[in-house]
Amino acid sequence: MTTATPSFDSTLRTRLVFGPGCLDRLGELAAGLGGHRVLLVTDPGIVRAGHASRAEALLRAAGLEVAVFDAVRENPTTLDVDRGLEAARAASVDLFVGLGGGSSIDTAKGVNFLLTQGGRMRDYQGVGKATRPMLPLIAIPTTAGTGSECQSAALIADEETHHKMACLDPKAAARIALLDPLLTVSQPRRVTAQTGIDALVHAVEAAVTTRRTVWSGLFAREAFRLCAGALETVLANPGDLEARGRMLLGAALAGTAIENSMLGAAHSAANPLTAQFGVVHGAAVGLMIPGVIRFNAALPEVQALYADLVAAAGGGHGLDGPEAASGASCGVAAAGEVLARRFEAWLGIAGLPTTLAEAGVDPGSRIPLLAQQAARQWTATFNPRPIAAPDFERLYGEAL
Repeated sequence: MTTATPSFDSTLRTRLVFGPGCLDRLGELAAGLGGHRVLLVTDPGIVRAGHASRAEALLRAAGLEVAVFDAVRENPTTLDVDRGLEAARAASVDLFVGLGGGSSIDTAKGVNFLLTQGGRMRDYQGVGKATRPMLPLIAIPTTAGTGSECQSAALIADEETHHKMACLDPKAAARIALLDPLLTVSQPRRVTAQTGIDALVHAVEAAVTTRRTVWSGLFAREAFRLCAGALETVLANPGDLEARGRMLLGAALAGTAIENSMLGAAHSAANPLTAQFGVVHGAAVGLMIPGVIRFNAALPEVQALYADLVAAAGGGHGLDGPEAASGASCGVAAAGEVLARRFEAWLGIAGLPTTLAEAGVDPGSRIPLLAQQAARQWTATFNPRPIAAPDFERLYGEAL
């Protein structure tokens, strides 16, 4: 049985500049966007690594004035955005550069919203709430994970309630994403592991959502192929620049897939774990994705999409399935289980928790509350198999 090819209307909003050493082009590219006064948004770790001072020097060498906001925290909140807004206003900026992980890039987007539109972040929760033009943004990821450099969303948590708000608007997307693998070599192994798992989960979820299209599927499959073949290499040999490049490009392509198809239940289940128990996002989605894959694989059309991902990875990487011993490739019927087990193996190789107990989570009687919060997450509405609070209760119970 064949199904109709879904309609879509999509535009690639972000120019990708990729390659070792491409950070050297930052000044040229920033000047080309018409910028004169830049706010460089980054975090203390990037400052310590020396990346922020180098970016600032490149911008100044191109004749631009530079103000630096380097106090971004992991999982940024409205407080981070408010502080960045003060710096942006004081410097009368006309261009943003987000340098770091998704936290820095999302904070830059958040500041851009408030500087150009006014109001508070909650005013922009949802899609298309910006009514005026926004300033140009150059996104420079130093981790290979979130894909924020290729998305129009700013994910900002409320400082008081910890509710994570997704504020999406095409005008918020970066004009340029600079993908320099050299910047990712300085990541601690823990960050490489967490962000790498996050990128792989992005690819898998974006490939099967209810909003998936032929267009989004192209990016999801290629993202999975690149990251599945590179994650173990960068964990074993952090200096392998070729593998670092594949991870960085794969994460960006997964971000592009998300932009065109959204995410699913693994992210819905992960967000309450981060908000309530402080589980790092990459570890949280990694914990939940095996159960979600098995849940979704009950749908034959999703099982077939999982088989496409396994085939895109080309076998190996633990993705051969039980048929490998006889020389056959992974069959469609086995694809979901093969994929789920591979994520469990990747978690072990990465040194990340494989159960909620290992993550230090003892939810006790709070599982029903977590399940209710997960069911209310926006991404749950895009999961290919309809999912409700009782289903999330079972997923959390299996993950214990």
